[in-house]
Amino acid sequence: MTAVTPQEADQATRNAAITLGLVIPGDTLMYLLMPLYAPMFGISLPEAGILLAANRLVRIVIYPSIARFYAASGARTASILAAFAGIAATVIYATCSGLWLLLAGRLIWGFSFATLNLVNQAIPTSVAHGAASRSGRARVIVASGSVIGLLLGAALAEWIGPRGVFAIVATASLLAPLFALRLPTTPEPVKATSGGISWPQPMSLWGFCFGFVVDGIFIFGLSLLAKANFPQGAVTAAGLIMALRFGGQVVLSSVGGRLAERVGAQRLLFGLSLALAASLALLAASGALVWAAVLAVVALWALIQPLPPPVLAELYPGPERVPAMARQNIWRDLGAGSGPLAAGVLFPFAPPIAIWIGAGALLAGASLLLHFERRVPRP
Repeated sequence: MTAVTPQEADQATRNAAITLGLVIPGDTLMYLLMPLYAPMFGISLPEAGILLAANRLVRIVIYPSIARFYAASGARTASILAAFAGIAATVIYATCSGLWLLLAGRLIWGFSFATLNLVNQAIPTSVAHGAASRSGRARVIVASGSVIGLLLGAALAEWIGPRGVFAIVATASLLAPLFALRLPTTPEPVKATSGGISWPQPMSLWGFCFGFVVDGIFIFGLSLLAKANFPQGAVTAAGLIMALRFGGQVVLSSVGGRLAERVGAQRLLFGLSLALAASLALLAASGALVWAAVLAVVALWALIQPLPPPVLAELYPGPERVPAMARQNIWRDLGAGSGPLAAGVLFPFAPPIAIWIGAGALLAGASLLLHFERRVPRP
Protein backbone atom coordinates (compact mmCIF):
# COMPACT_ATOMS: atom_id res chain seq x y z
CA MET A 1 0.00 0.00 0.00
CA THR A 2 1.32 3.43 -0.93
CA ALA A 3 2.44 5.45 2.09
CA VAL A 4 -0.20 7.91 3.26
CA THR A 5 0.68 11.25 4.80
CA PRO A 6 -1.13 12.55 7.90
CA GLN A 7 -2.64 15.33 5.79
CA GLU A 8 -4.05 12.83 3.29
CA ALA A 9 -5.41 10.71 6.11
CA ASP A 10 -7.06 13.82 7.62
CA GLN A 11 -8.78 14.67 4.35
CA ALA A 12 -9.87 11.09 3.68
CA THR A 13 -11.19 10.77 7.25
CA ARG A 14 -13.31 13.89 6.81
CA ASN A 15 -14.79 12.69 3.50
CA ALA A 16 -15.51 9.19 4.85
CA ALA A 17 -17.21 10.62 7.93
CA ILE A 18 -19.35 13.02 5.89
CA THR A 19 -20.39 10.13 3.64
CA LEU A 20 -21.65 8.14 6.62
CA GLY A 21 -23.03 11.25 8.33
CA LEU A 22 -25.23 11.97 5.30
CA VAL A 23 -26.82 8.51 5.10
CA ILE A 24 -27.08 7.61 8.79
CA PRO A 25 -30.13 9.83 9.58
CA GLY A 26 -32.32 7.32 7.73
CA ASP A 27 -31.34 4.68 10.27
CA THR A 28 -31.52 6.99 13.28
CA LEU A 29 -35.04 8.03 12.35
CA MET A 30 -36.13 4.38 12.19
CA TYR A 31 -35.68 4.13 15.96
CA LEU A 32 -37.69 7.31 16.50
CA LEU A 33 -40.49 6.90 13.95
CA MET A 34 -41.02 3.19 13.30
CA PRO A 35 -42.34 2.28 16.79
CA LEU A 36 -44.52 5.41 16.91
CA TYR A 37 -46.03 5.06 13.42
CA ALA A 38 -45.95 1.29 12.94
CA PRO A 39 -49.53 1.07 11.51
CA MET A 40 -48.67 3.67 8.84
CA PHE A 41 -45.92 1.31 7.62
CA GLY A 42 -48.27 -1.66 7.58
CA ILE A 43 -46.57 -3.47 10.46
CA SER A 44 -47.25 -4.36 14.06
CA LEU A 45 -45.18 -3.19 17.01
CA PRO A 46 -43.42 -6.58 17.39
CA GLU A 47 -42.59 -6.46 13.67
CA ALA A 48 -41.12 -2.99 14.20
CA GLY A 49 -38.82 -4.52 16.80
CA ILE A 50 -37.73 -7.16 14.29
CA LEU A 51 -36.95 -4.46 11.73
CA LEU A 52 -34.90 -2.44 14.20
CA ALA A 53 -32.79 -5.49 15.05
CA ALA A 54 -32.43 -6.91 11.54
CA ASN A 55 -29.61 -4.68 10.29
CA ARG A 56 -27.48 -5.49 13.32
CA LEU A 57 -28.01 -9.22 12.81
CA VAL A 58 -26.95 -9.10 9.18
CA ARG A 59 -23.84 -7.11 10.09
CA ILE A 60 -22.72 -9.88 12.43
CA VAL A 61 -22.73 -12.26 9.46
CA ILE A 62 -21.19 -10.07 6.75
CA TYR A 63 -18.41 -8.13 8.53
CA PRO A 64 -15.63 -10.59 7.52
CA SER A 65 -16.77 -10.35 3.89
CA ILE A 66 -16.93 -6.56 4.15
CA ALA A 67 -13.31 -6.50 5.40
CA ARG A 68 -12.18 -8.56 2.39
CA PHE A 69 -14.26 -6.40 0.03
CA TYR A 70 -12.73 -3.21 1.44
CA ALA A 71 -9.22 -4.65 1.14
CA ALA A 72 -9.71 -5.72 -2.47
CA SER A 73 -11.63 -2.72 -3.85
CA GLY A 74 -10.33 0.20 -1.80
CA ALA A 75 -12.18 2.81 0.21
CA ARG A 76 -13.63 4.72 -2.75
CA THR A 77 -15.41 1.84 -4.49
CA ALA A 78 -16.61 0.32 -1.24
CA SER A 79 -17.95 3.64 0.05
CA ILE A 80 -19.70 4.60 -3.19
CA LEU A 81 -21.58 1.30 -3.26
CA ALA A 82 -22.39 1.60 0.44
CA ALA A 83 -23.61 5.20 0.02
CA PHE A 84 -26.03 4.20 -2.75
CA ALA A 85 -27.17 1.27 -0.62
CA GLY A 86 -27.90 3.65 2.26
CA ILE A 87 -29.88 5.92 -0.06
CA ALA A 88 -31.85 2.94 -1.39
CA ALA A 89 -32.70 1.81 2.13
CA THR A 90 -34.08 5.23 3.06
CA VAL A 91 -36.12 5.37 -0.17
CA ILE A 92 -37.65 2.00 0.81
CA TYR A 93 -38.61 3.43 4.21
CA ALA A 94 -40.24 6.40 2.47
CA THR A 95 -42.23 4.44 -0.09
CA CYS A 96 -42.83 0.82 0.97
CA SER A 97 -45.10 -0.92 3.45
CA GLY A 98 -45.19 -4.35 5.01
CA LEU A 99 -42.66 -6.42 6.90
CA TRP A 100 -40.87 -8.04 3.98
CA LEU A 101 -40.20 -4.95 1.87
CA LEU A 102 -39.08 -2.97 4.91
CA LEU A 103 -36.94 -5.92 6.00
CA ALA A 104 -35.20 -5.79 2.62
CA GLY A 105 -34.44 -2.13 3.33
CA ARG A 106 -33.00 -2.99 6.73
CA LEU A 107 -30.76 -5.68 5.25
CA ILE A 108 -29.54 -3.26 2.57
CA TRP A 109 -28.81 -0.74 5.32
CA GLY A 110 -26.90 -3.42 7.22
CA PHE A 111 -24.49 -3.73 4.27
CA SER A 112 -24.27 0.05 3.95
CA PHE A 113 -23.47 0.73 7.60
CA ALA A 114 -21.08 -2.21 7.97
CA THR A 115 -19.04 -0.96 5.02
CA LEU A 116 -19.02 2.73 5.90
CA ASN A 117 -18.42 2.00 9.59
CA LEU A 118 -15.37 -0.13 8.74
CA VAL A 119 -14.07 2.54 6.36
CA ASN A 120 -14.50 5.14 9.10
CA GLN A 121 -12.40 3.01 11.43
CA ALA A 122 -9.73 1.97 8.94
CA ILE A 123 -8.98 5.33 7.30
CA PRO A 124 -8.33 7.35 10.50
CA THR A 125 -5.90 4.66 11.69
CA SER A 126 -4.12 4.30 8.32
CA VAL A 127 -1.42 6.60 9.74
CA ALA A 128 -0.38 6.05 13.35
CA HIS A 129 0.38 9.72 14.03
CA GLY A 130 -2.83 11.50 15.03
CA ALA A 131 -5.01 8.38 14.62
CA ALA A 132 -6.97 8.97 17.84
CA SER A 133 -7.66 12.61 17.02
CA ARG A 134 -8.85 11.72 13.52
CA SER A 135 -11.08 9.01 14.96
CA GLY A 136 -12.58 11.53 17.38
CA ARG A 137 -13.27 14.07 14.63
CA ALA A 138 -14.92 11.38 12.51
CA ARG A 139 -17.23 10.44 15.39
CA VAL A 140 -18.25 14.11 15.75
CA ILE A 141 -19.23 14.36 12.08
CA VAL A 142 -21.17 11.08 12.06
CA ALA A 143 -22.95 11.87 15.33
CA SER A 144 -23.90 15.29 13.95
CA GLY A 145 -25.79 13.54 11.16
CA SER A 146 -27.70 11.49 13.74
CA VAL A 147 -28.54 14.58 15.83
CA ILE A 148 -29.79 16.50 12.79
CA GLY A 149 -31.88 13.50 11.76
CA LEU A 150 -33.49 13.25 15.20
CA LEU A 151 -34.24 16.96 15.36
CA LEU A 152 -35.61 16.97 11.83
CA GLY A 153 -37.78 13.94 12.45
CA ALA A 154 -39.14 15.21 15.74
CA ALA A 155 -39.96 18.62 14.25
CA LEU A 156 -41.53 17.51 10.98
CA ALA A 157 -43.12 14.10 11.55
CA GLU A 158 -46.42 15.46 12.88
CA TRP A 159 -46.66 17.94 9.98
CA ILE A 160 -45.71 15.89 6.95
CA GLY A 161 -45.79 12.36 8.39
CA PRO A 162 -42.96 9.85 8.72
CA ARG A 163 -42.91 9.10 4.98
CA GLY A 164 -42.28 12.75 4.19
CA VAL A 165 -39.44 12.88 6.71
CA PHE A 166 -37.77 9.84 5.15
CA ALA A 167 -38.20 11.39 1.70
CA ILE A 168 -36.41 14.56 2.81
CA VAL A 169 -33.60 12.55 4.38
CA ALA A 170 -33.22 10.39 1.26
CA THR A 171 -32.95 13.51 -0.88
CA ALA A 172 -30.26 15.00 1.37
CA SER A 173 -28.31 11.73 1.37
CA LEU A 174 -27.88 11.98 -2.42
CA LEU A 175 -24.83 14.12 -1.62
CA ALA A 176 -23.09 11.17 0.06
CA PRO A 177 -21.63 9.55 -3.10
CA LEU A 178 -20.00 12.87 -4.02
CA PHE A 179 -17.88 12.72 -0.86
CA ALA A 180 -17.25 9.00 -1.34
CA LEU A 181 -15.77 9.84 -4.76
CA ARG A 182 -13.03 11.80 -2.98
CA LEU A 183 -11.76 8.80 -1.05
CA PRO A 184 -8.52 6.98 -1.99
CA THR A 185 -8.69 4.13 -4.49
CA THR A 186 -5.63 2.14 -3.41
CA PRO A 187 -6.53 -1.31 -2.03
CA GLU A 188 -5.11 -2.15 1.39
CA PRO A 189 -3.36 -5.45 2.15
CA VAL A 190 -5.31 -7.33 4.77
CA LYS A 191 -4.47 -10.58 6.51
CA ALA A 192 -6.71 -13.36 5.24
CA THR A 193 -9.22 -14.60 7.80
CA SER A 194 -11.82 -17.32 7.83
CA GLY A 195 -15.47 -16.34 7.76
CA GLY A 196 -17.80 -16.64 10.71
CA ILE A 197 -17.40 -15.67 14.34
CA SER A 198 -13.94 -16.31 15.77
CA TRP A 199 -13.02 -16.91 19.40
CA PRO A 200 -12.93 -13.49 21.11
CA GLN A 201 -9.65 -11.83 22.02
CA PRO A 202 -9.71 -9.52 25.09
CA MET A 203 -10.53 -6.50 22.92
CA SER A 204 -13.41 -8.37 21.29
CA LEU A 205 -14.63 -9.48 24.70
CA TRP A 206 -14.50 -5.87 25.89
CA GLY A 207 -16.51 -4.82 22.80
CA PHE A 208 -19.14 -7.47 23.55
CA CYS A 209 -19.46 -6.37 27.19
CA PHE A 210 -19.57 -2.70 26.20
CA GLY A 211 -22.35 -3.37 23.69
CA PHE A 212 -24.17 -5.65 26.14
CA VAL A 213 -24.27 -3.25 29.09
CA VAL A 214 -24.32 0.19 27.40
CA ASP A 215 -26.06 -0.29 24.04
CA GLY A 216 -28.27 -3.01 25.52
CA ILE A 217 -29.07 -2.93 29.23
CA PHE A 218 -28.54 0.83 29.73
CA ILE A 219 -30.73 1.89 26.79
CA PHE A 220 -33.41 -0.65 27.72
CA GLY A 221 -33.39 0.38 31.37
CA LEU A 222 -33.37 4.10 30.71
CA SER A 223 -37.13 4.43 30.34
CA LEU A 224 -37.60 2.30 33.46
CA LEU A 225 -35.30 4.61 35.40
CA ALA A 226 -37.27 7.60 34.13
CA LYS A 227 -40.58 6.02 35.09
CA ALA A 228 -39.35 5.20 38.60
CA ASN A 229 -37.92 8.66 39.26
CA PHE A 230 -40.14 10.95 37.13
CA PRO A 231 -43.54 9.24 36.74
CA GLN A 232 -45.15 12.34 35.19
CA GLY A 233 -42.45 12.97 32.57
CA ALA A 234 -40.87 9.59 31.91
CA VAL A 235 -41.04 9.72 28.11
CA THR A 236 -39.66 13.24 27.93
CA ALA A 237 -36.83 12.47 30.35
CA ALA A 238 -35.82 9.28 28.52
CA GLY A 239 -36.06 11.00 25.13
CA LEU A 240 -33.80 13.83 26.25
CA ILE A 241 -31.16 11.41 27.49
CA MET A 242 -31.32 9.40 24.26
CA ALA A 243 -30.81 12.60 22.28
CA LEU A 244 -27.89 13.45 24.56
CA ARG A 245 -26.31 10.16 23.48
CA PHE A 246 -25.56 11.66 20.07
CA GLY A 247 -25.17 15.23 21.29
CA GLY A 248 -22.54 14.04 23.76
CA GLN A 249 -20.59 12.50 20.91
CA VAL A 250 -20.72 15.76 18.96
CA VAL A 251 -19.28 17.64 21.94
CA LEU A 252 -16.97 15.08 23.54
CA SER A 253 -15.73 12.57 20.96
CA SER A 254 -13.05 14.93 19.64
CA VAL A 255 -12.03 15.58 23.26
CA GLY A 256 -11.58 11.84 23.76
CA GLY A 257 -9.43 11.65 20.64
CA ARG A 258 -7.18 14.51 21.76
CA LEU A 259 -6.83 13.04 25.25
CA ALA A 260 -5.80 9.72 23.71
CA GLU A 261 -3.00 11.46 21.80
CA ARG A 262 -1.63 12.76 25.12
CA VAL A 263 -2.01 9.81 27.47
CA GLY A 264 -2.27 6.89 25.05
CA ALA A 265 -5.42 5.32 23.60
CA GLN A 266 -5.07 2.03 25.49
CA ARG A 267 -4.46 3.67 28.86
CA LEU A 268 -7.35 6.10 28.36
CA LEU A 269 -9.73 3.36 27.25
CA PHE A 270 -8.92 1.37 30.39
CA GLY A 271 -9.43 4.34 32.73
CA LEU A 272 -12.65 5.55 31.10
CA SER A 273 -14.05 2.00 31.00
CA LEU A 274 -13.55 1.61 34.75
CA ALA A 275 -15.18 5.00 35.33
CA LEU A 276 -18.09 3.94 33.09
CA ALA A 277 -18.42 0.68 35.03
CA ALA A 278 -18.62 2.63 38.30
CA SER A 279 -21.24 4.99 36.82
CA LEU A 280 -23.37 2.03 35.71
CA ALA A 281 -23.24 0.60 39.22
CA LEU A 282 -24.40 3.98 40.60
CA LEU A 283 -27.61 3.64 38.59
CA ALA A 284 -28.74 1.37 41.42
CA ALA A 285 -29.05 4.49 43.61
CA SER A 286 -32.07 6.81 43.73
CA GLY A 287 -32.98 10.47 43.36
CA ALA A 288 -30.56 13.01 41.93
CA LEU A 289 -27.64 10.58 42.14
CA VAL A 290 -29.29 8.39 39.50
CA TRP A 291 -29.44 11.20 36.96
CA ALA A 292 -25.90 12.28 37.76
CA ALA A 293 -24.88 8.69 37.00
CA VAL A 294 -26.94 8.71 33.76
CA LEU A 295 -25.20 11.88 32.58
CA ALA A 296 -21.84 10.39 33.53
CA VAL A 297 -22.60 7.27 31.48
CA VAL A 298 -23.57 9.39 28.45
CA ALA A 299 -20.44 11.55 28.75
CA LEU A 300 -18.08 8.60 29.22
CA TRP A 301 -19.80 6.77 26.37
CA ALA A 302 -19.03 9.72 24.08
CA LEU A 303 -15.40 9.96 25.23
CA ILE A 304 -14.86 6.23 24.64
CA GLN A 305 -16.40 6.09 21.14
CA PRO A 306 -13.28 7.17 19.17
CA LEU A 307 -10.86 4.97 21.14
CA PRO A 308 -11.37 1.36 19.92
CA PRO A 309 -10.01 1.91 16.36
CA PRO A 310 -6.64 3.39 17.46
CA VAL A 311 -6.38 0.78 20.23
CA LEU A 312 -6.93 -1.98 17.68
CA ALA A 313 -4.38 -0.38 15.36
CA GLU A 314 -1.82 -0.55 18.18
CA LEU A 315 -2.67 -4.12 19.20
CA TYR A 316 -2.99 -5.46 15.64
CA PRO A 317 -0.74 -3.44 13.31
CA GLY A 318 -0.29 -3.85 9.58
CA PRO A 319 -2.46 -6.35 7.68
CA GLU A 320 -4.10 -7.51 10.94
CA ARG A 321 -5.67 -4.08 11.57
CA VAL A 322 -8.79 -4.20 9.37
CA PRO A 323 -9.74 -7.83 10.23
CA ALA A 324 -9.36 -6.96 13.92
CA MET A 325 -11.76 -4.03 13.45
CA ALA A 326 -14.25 -6.24 11.66
CA ARG A 327 -13.99 -8.81 14.47
CA GLN A 328 -14.49 -6.08 17.06
CA ASN A 329 -17.61 -4.82 15.29
CA ILE A 330 -19.06 -8.34 15.20
CA TRP A 331 -18.67 -8.79 18.95
CA ARG A 332 -19.94 -5.27 19.67
CA ASP A 333 -23.07 -6.02 17.65
CA LEU A 334 -23.48 -9.39 19.38
CA GLY A 335 -23.41 -7.63 22.74
CA ALA A 336 -25.71 -4.82 21.64
CA GLY A 337 -28.15 -7.35 20.19
CA SER A 338 -28.23 -9.70 23.18
CA GLY A 339 -28.25 -6.93 25.82
CA PRO A 340 -31.88 -5.88 25.28
CA LEU A 341 -32.98 -9.53 25.25
CA ALA A 342 -31.25 -10.12 28.58
CA ALA A 343 -32.65 -6.87 29.96
CA GLY A 344 -36.17 -7.90 29.00
CA VAL A 345 -35.75 -11.07 31.03
CA LEU A 346 -33.89 -9.55 33.99
CA PHE A 347 -35.76 -6.33 34.77
CA PRO A 348 -39.17 -7.91 35.51
CA PHE A 349 -37.68 -10.43 37.96
CA ALA A 350 -34.30 -9.27 39.31
CA PRO A 351 -33.72 -6.32 41.68
CA PRO A 352 -32.45 -3.26 39.79
CA ILE A 353 -29.52 -2.95 42.20
CA ALA A 354 -28.32 -6.43 41.16
CA ILE A 355 -28.72 -5.63 37.45
CA TRP A 356 -26.82 -2.33 37.51
CA ILE A 357 -24.04 -3.51 39.81
CA GLY A 358 -23.73 -6.68 37.73
CA ALA A 359 -23.51 -4.61 34.53
CA GLY A 360 -20.77 -2.45 36.01
CA ALA A 361 -18.87 -5.50 37.25
CA LEU A 362 -19.08 -7.16 33.82
CA LEU A 363 -17.59 -4.14 32.06
CA ALA A 364 -14.93 -3.70 34.76
CA GLY A 365 -13.86 -7.33 34.38
CA ALA A 366 -13.56 -7.06 30.60
CA SER A 367 -11.57 -3.82 31.01
CA LEU A 368 -9.11 -5.53 33.35
CA LEU A 369 -8.58 -8.35 30.85
CA LEU A 370 -7.92 -5.77 28.14
CA HIS A 371 -5.50 -3.93 30.41
CA PHE A 372 -3.46 -7.08 30.87
CA GLU A 373 -3.46 -7.82 27.14
CA ARG A 374 -1.78 -4.53 26.32
CA ARG A 375 1.08 -5.45 28.65
CA VAL A 376 1.89 -8.55 26.57
CA PRO A 377 4.11 -7.65 23.57
CA ARG A 378 2.63 -8.96 20.34
CA PRO A 379 5.00 -10.69 17.87
